[in-house]
Parts: sequence; structure tokens; C-alpha cells
Amino acid sequence: MIRTSRVFALFLFFTIALPVAVRAQSSSATEDRPFVVEYYYKAKWGHADEFLKLFKKNHYPVLKKQMEMGRIAKVWMDQPRYHATEEGRWDFRVTIVFKNATVANESFDEAALQKQMYPDQETFQREEQRRFEILDGHWDLPVKTVELEK
Repeated sequence: MIRTSRVFALFLFFTIALPVAVRAQSSSATEDRPFVVEYYYKAKWGHADEFLKLFKKNHYPVLKKQMEMGRIAKVWMDQPRYHATEEGRWDFRVTIVFKNATVANESFDEAALQKQMYPDQETFQREEQRRFEILDGHWDLPVKTVELEK
């Protein structure tokens, strides 16, 4: 019951906060500023290594290809050095710097890119499904830089 209410609260927060954050960053798109999104992954206990292996095998190459295409300027992954509380725990944070907000929010056919890069779609789809099955949580957070010197 408590877990359900937490999930609902998170859902409600992102339903409200995400469009506001996207609108706030969208104004910077006209200035052609980079648009940064952090993607958080919380793996089930004991499955972080498996998640990382599958991420590196199937998703990271797709992100690198988008870098070659000019859609993404930079991508990197962080993980916490120490453990946090279970509520605040995350295992991996992938930060993607898109060219700008327009590029980040426009339609992009990633499935076509995946089909081109991974001809064995049966294996690819099975491994991607597994990558998400072993997660306890996943959330995306658009971020902006705060100018401290102005």
C-alpha cells in the first residue's frame, strides 16, 4: 500500500514537473543552447552488473551513433560511490547533452536506427526487455545550469 502511494506520488510529480521543466528549457532552444537530461536507473539488488553489461552492449552504441549524427553532443554514465537510503538509491545516472531542446523533444525514429545496427532483432528485443525487467525504477530528469556569477 505504501509503495503504491509512493509510485503514484512520483507519477503525479513527473506528470506535473516534467512539462514545466521542458517548457522552461524550450525557451533556450531558440538560443540553440544544449539541453541536458539525466536518466536514472535503479536495478534490483544483485542485477546492477547485468544491467550495465546490457546497456553497454545494446543502448550505448545507439547513443554513440546519435552523437555521430550530431543529435547528441555528449553522453556519460555515473554511479554513486557509496550507498544511499533505499528510497533515494539509484545505481546509474546517464547524462545526455542534446544539441538543443528542439532536437531533444522532436520525434526521432530510434527503432529504425536499432534495426539498422542490430540485424538480429529477436536477440536485441529480448535483451532490451531483460534490461528493463531487472530494474526497480527508472526516471528522466531534464536539468538546467544555474548561473551563479550573474
